[in-house]
Parts: sequence; structure tokens; C-alpha cells
Amino acid sequence: MNSFYMYVLTTLLVLNLINFGNGLECYVCDRQEDNKGKCLQTIKTCEQEEDVCLSEIAWGSTPYWSHHAEKQYYISKRCAKKEVCERTRSKLMPYCTHIWYEDWKCSECCQGDRCNYYVILSGSLAKSSMMVVSVCLASVLLFRRAWHT
Repeated sequence: MNSFYMYVLTTLLVLNLINFGNGLECYVCDRQEDNKGKCLQTIKTCEQEEDVCLSEIAWGSTPYWSHHAEKQYYISKRCAKKEVCERTRSKLMPYCTHIWYEDWKCSECCQGDRCNYYVILSGSLAKSSMMVVSVCLASVLLFRRAWHT
């Protein structure tokens, strides 16, 4: 195999396996009423031991009691340790019903820079995007090489 193709494949593999020393970046906000503004404009570089982004969404009445209070969303995002995130997710799972007339709360853990852009909608898919691009590029290079020989 051509040394150029081996170099490209090796470089892609190394890029997928190493961390350049940059910490994980997560969107952060606390009890915001929507996934706009602060929840999409505030980014934090996580501490070294924090390896996931944790998102929580709650649906319920306003924090203070009032008769016939309207329900609304409360969104929180932060950096967390994977164990803490999984524990939070397990604790909230029984309450993650999405029933409009009941109070509920859900959470999601994801890995990868800014993977918590969306609140709960499959943020964890972001972590595999670099691997998918690398595999596709490697396949193109290999098939191109095989086609021309």
C-alpha cells in the first residue's frame, strides 16, 4: 500500500485516540425557561475529572405555589463525572414521563465537546461524529486505491 495512504490512515487513527490536552466543553445554564440565550451562549471548559455533559429538563409549576399555576420547562446543563451523571439519570428515569399534566424530570449524559446543545434529543450521538468521518475517509481512500490498481 502507498505510504501516503498509510500516513493518512495512521493520522486519522491517532487523532481519534488522543486528547490534545483540551478539556471537555459543555454548555452550562441553571433552571432556564428555554433552550435559548444563556443555555446556548454559555460554554464552560470542564474540570479534568468531569468527563461528560449533563443535561436536565423538568416540566412543572413555577417554583412558588399559586392557584392554577401554569406549567413550564426548566432546563439545566453542566459538566459532570460520568458516575454522577449515570446516577442522576437512574434516579430520574421513573419520573421521565413527558405527560403534560404531571410534573416530570429527565436527564441525559453525553460525551464530546458541546454535545449538550440539544437538551435531551440524542446529544450522545455527537461523540461518534469524528469516528464516522474518519471511517468514511479511510474507506474512500482504500477503495480508490483498490480501484486504480
